[in-house]
Amino acid sequence: MGFSQKSRDGFISAFSAGVFLILLGVFFITTPGLFDGVVNFFMNFDIVRVHNFPIGIVLPAPKNPAVHVTVYSAVSQFCFAWGIFLIGLFMLRVFANSPLNKKAQTASDIVFWLGGGWLVGNFLNAQTTHKEWFAFWAAVIMLIGITLIIRAIILAVFREITSH
Repeated sequence: MGFSQKSRDGFISAFSAGVFLILLGVFFITTPGLFDGVVNFFMNFDIVRVHNFPIGIVLPAPKNPAVHVTVYSAVSQFCFAWGIFLIGLFMLRVFANSPLNKKAQTASDIVFWLGGGWLVGNFLNAQTTHKEWFAFWAAVIMLIGITLIIRAIILAVFREITSH
């Protein structure tokens, strides 16, 4: 007696959510000062003028973005760890013959999380200013666009292949 496709996908999704929470807990346990760093990060926000924007837009940002290196480092490492897990999850979805949309979503999630880890590691550090803070968020918006395009391309290409 085998599992139905819906049951397999439900198991994979529940397993994935469990791993996400375990991984999150591991980072909080193994990174000294992370809990206090996250609290300080969110308590340190202010409304800041966006650098080099002609019409004077203001957005929330840390008062001093450079002082949150512990949080940035943990977030970057978490993104890479989760992205690597998603590679394994993608292979599991292929092996379990998951629906195309689930495989496409997982593939684009891999790009998002590994790209996000790279962005955090390259934009947010001890030299981060408000200029880099806002550039980071602009890059995250571009990364979201890239992942949506990747998902659309995968869906279009593989639907075309399977329809012939």
